[in-house]
Amino acid sequence: MTRQRILDQFNESAELKIQATSLLAQPIAEAVDLMFGALANGSRILACGNGGSAADCQHFAAGLVGRFERERLPLPAMALSTDSSILTAIGNDYGFADIFAKQVQAFGQAGDVLLAISTSGNSANVLAAIESALERDMRVVALTGKGGGATARLLTDADVHICVPHDRTARIQEVHLLIVHCLCDGIDVALFGGNPE
Repeated sequence: MTRQRILDQFNESAELKIQATSLLAQPIAEAVDLMFGALANGSRILACGNGGSAADCQHFAAGLVGRFERERLPLPAMALSTDSSILTAIGNDYGFADIFAKQVQAFGQAGDVLLAISTSGNSANVLAAIESALERDMRVVALTGKGGGATARLLTDADVHICVPHDRTARIQEVHLLIVHCLCDGIDVALFGGNPE
């Protein structure tokens, strides 16, 4: 790999983040409000996604259950991509498209929030999870890219869609991680105000 190609990767990533700021700041703020409201009312956040998006879900849940940048009591969040026995049992008995939906049906309740992450917006198992969440009167925060795909058509006016304006998966995932950090930070600020010590 040439040095120029590495520089191009960094520059494209940085440029996208700067360009996306004005477009994404408002929906991110709305997502923070939605998530904080759920947590403040004793509800919880479930998160689902595949591959790198699954890692982002786990990163998000760890930031709430553990901590992000300040000490506080644990907050109820769970990544639906972590239990290998559940995932393989559902995948084997029902199909891969049901691995998240079945868990939403088992653990989700009215007032909870589903964080649904799909770079294309077209992941069948994430779409099924969104449908299950909406059937249970949960709200959805969707992180997508590439125009939002089928996810954009499923969401209601009460949900929040954060769509990264790019078509390259790697760039979308890089912005998704920044959004996850913004969500964790925003929830902490809503709880405690100000900046971490």
